[in-house]
Amino acid sequence: MSNIAKAFENGKAFIPFITCGDPDLATTAEAVREAVRNGADLIELGIPFSDPTAEGPVIQGANIRALSGGVKTDMIFEFVRGLRRDVTVPMVFMTYANVVFSYGAEDFISACAEIGIDGLILPDIPYEEKDEFLPFCRRYGVELISLIAPTSANRVGMIAKEAEGFIYLVSSLGVTGERSSITTDLASIVKIIRENTDVPCAIGFGISTPEQANEMAALADGVIVGSAIVKLLEQHGKDAPQYIGEYVRTMKRAAASAK
Repeated sequence: MSNIAKAFENGKAFIPFITCGDPDLATTAEAVREAVRNGADLIELGIPFSDPTAEGPVIQGANIRALSGGVKTDMIFEFVRGLRRDVTVPMVFMTYANVVFSYGAEDFISACAEIGIDGLILPDIPYEEKDEFLPFCRRYGVELISLIAPTSANRVGMIAKEAEGFIYLVSSLGVTGERSSITTDLASIVKIIRENTDVPCAIGFGISTPEQANEMAALADGVIVGSAIVKLLEQHGKDAPQYIGEYVRTMKRAAASAK
């Protein structure tokens, strides 16, 4: 069993997203630990990038703050190495192809394996171009996470058949950010996913309230929340980890209670 699969072993998974280095790596580390202490099953760590095309204004702001603070990829690798001294839940990186290319794809992915990163999410790489990274991921045991969006249409089954780790199901069209409601017919997409793979499916984009977490967890195997957590970092800065812990506890409880 892959390490990522363990996140989905005990009911509905809750997956928080945190941008590394916002406002600094010490705060990121404490935010991660508070999230884990309060029930996070898997941590999605964002490596900041200057042009994060999938992100709305909240996470764009986090990228700008982290980069302005001087965070570099090697610093994030060292930071994760420190986290792994006591954080045992699965962790994945979310970043953009240019970050990986500029570092060197094999060097980047081998470093992920060495520091204990279990998976990689690249939202700007379409399914048809994943072979630029997949051989290195396979070589070093880092799972390349597939995204399925409402626009994937007749490609859903094809993507699902080759998925590994977990499937990131994008709830809505557009960029990340809190939404008052999620109206996409996700049930029909999840049905096709289930017909083609046993790989767990987690829904992200737009989830911010316990009610939404419960509703989405009822459809899938887990929920992913980013903007609402990043907003806490924007509001509270270095004091944010305690608020993140309280929020994660509430959201995890809501997800876990889904039928």
